[in-house]
Amino acid sequence: MTNVNRTSLLTGVLAGFTAALLSMGANTQSSLAIVLYAASALPILIAGLGWGNAAAITAIVTAGATGAVLVSPYFALLILVVTLIPAGWLSHLANLARPASELGGPDEALAWYPLSDILSHLAGLVTVGMIIVGVIVGYGADISDRMVDIVIQAVKAQDSAYNPDAAAIAQIKSLFTLALPLVQGAIWVLMLFTAYYLATRIVQMSGRSLRPREDIPSTLRMHRNAIFIFLGGLVLTFLGGAPATIGALICGTFGAGFLLAGFASFHFRTRGKSWRLPVLWIAYLSVLVFTIPAFFFLLSGLIDTRRTIAVTPVGKN
Repeated sequence: MTNVNRTSLLTGVLAGFTAALLSMGANTQSSLAIVLYAASALPILIAGLGWGNAAAITAIVTAGATGAVLVSPYFALLILVVTLIPAGWLSHLANLARPASELGGPDEALAWYPLSDILSHLAGLVTVGMIIVGVIVGYGADISDRMVDIVIQAVKAQDSAYNPDAAAIAQIKSLFTLALPLVQGAIWVLMLFTAYYLATRIVQMSGRSLRPREDIPSTLRMHRNAIFIFLGGLVLTFLGGAPATIGALICGTFGAGFLLAGFASFHFRTRGKSWRLPVLWIAYLSVLVFTIPAFFFLLSGLIDTRRTIAVTPVGKN
């Protein structure tokens, strides 16, 4: 037991240093910043999924302390609330299991925490984390307005004929104030779930995974109650001010969850079809290029909500 604890703590320390270095690298490589920030969740997830909560907590504390000492306490707080703590919590949820008999399942089997609930937790964690960051940095209309002004000036420098009137600029600024948190929240949920997916595959290949490998196309859905949170965020966007900004963020984070669920449902429905591969490629490319087809997958995710629970024999865990 002592050797296991020492191994977990050492693994957590190494994972924490790695996560901190990746986060600090994002500050110097602006073109890869979002990728490096999301990648910093990988060491935390791998430590938690493979070595348990002790390793994940040690990794989070180590990464936060390293960021505070080498950069600033402000930087450490940002990476903690947006990346490190969500990653540690996801690994904790993924390792949760209970006797399947408590849910009406077979004896001598374990029922694992539903993937739909893990995805819903991720959307909620990103929402809370970004609200905290917004309060710290003082996000508001002033910041988004300055960003729009910078973009407009850059366009004018390239095209002297471009000269929008005041009404058009005001409309652009109004839309951008809501679009920025919506897009940022959605991208962050997608990136962190990708990190979670990669971490589960890495840990499974190492043979240390407690959780069984799941059939993602059939199990990746959102919890049905998440629909009400998404609709609540949509209502908030019409109120203006800070509530509208928070509502846009909620639409982005939970909308990304439903988007992932929609893609998983599409994978599941096309399984076994001879034309499956080219259609999947066309679907992904259309979303990346045109964006509008994403609403189809979002709607699909909203319609198909369920909680699929993975069950495994006790002897296999």
